[in-house]
Amino acid sequence: MAEKEMSFLDHLEELRWHLIRSFLAIVIVAILVFIFIEVVFNEVLLAHLKPDFPTYQFFCDVFSSLGFDSSFCNIQFKQTLQALNPTQQLMTAIWSSLILGFIVAFPYVLWEIWRFIAPGLLESERKKSRGFIFFASLLFFLGILFSYYVIIPMSVYFFYNFSIGDAVVNNFKLDAYIGLITNTLIGVAVFFELPILIYFLSKIGLITPEFLRKYRKHAIVLVLILSAIITPPDIASQVIVAVPIMILYEISIHISKFVINKAQKNVEKSPRVQ
Repeated sequence: MAEKEMSFLDHLEELRWHLIRSFLAIVIVAILVFIFIEVVFNEVLLAHLKPDFPTYQFFCDVFSSLGFDSSFCNIQFKQTLQALNPTQQLMTAIWSSLILGFIVAFPYVLWEIWRFIAPGLLESERKKSRGFIFFASLLFFLGILFSYYVIIPMSVYFFYNFSIGDAVVNNFKLDAYIGLITNTLIGVAVFFELPILIYFLSKIGLITPEFLRKYRKHAIVLVLILSAIITPPDIASQVIVAVPIMILYEISIHISKFVINKAQKNVEKSPRVQ
């Protein structure tokens, strides 16, 4: 028996419940984070202000072993973060809990999105898309790790030590600092979804491998500029940030090529099936 076709309002109602369940998952995780907020702040969000953070130690050991003097070996963060109004610590804690709740619940949110989209797909398309949640989540968490252990410590180190003169002292606000951390986490994690985005854009014909190859040089220049902005002013740090991003770009080219070639083969076969 054929399934009853849903009206537009039925689809909206279905979408509403998927969004509600996703939001509840985020809130539940956020509540758990808030319960342990002091530990989360000291051991996770503010960990980059500790001289013994693993990234600083790693770069110190690497540069020292190569015979270079590294400023990563003598890191000091003398300035303390400031809360300039009575509610700032509480609101920062709530907002940080929600952001971390979204990060942890991301695979479930994707699953809810897939459950909403899946009924509109053919059975063959459903089978092919089952790996979507796994690969999208994997790329997302790789972006989180890369951001947390590479980009954020370099950014914190750079901004804490950057000065335009002795008359200006860096005294960062708590919400601004946490905003830098959470925005970088989410931003880089979303950027790591580039191969997934390229897959779907190639699927609908908006992106081709030729287009990506044509603008490869432009992408390299853009990535190097961004790397120079968010890292300390040395070539090694810029390369460490830029290389993984360019690897993602190259992977995206091959993904686009795979999708386009497969679509062309299907077009070539279709006239024969009569």
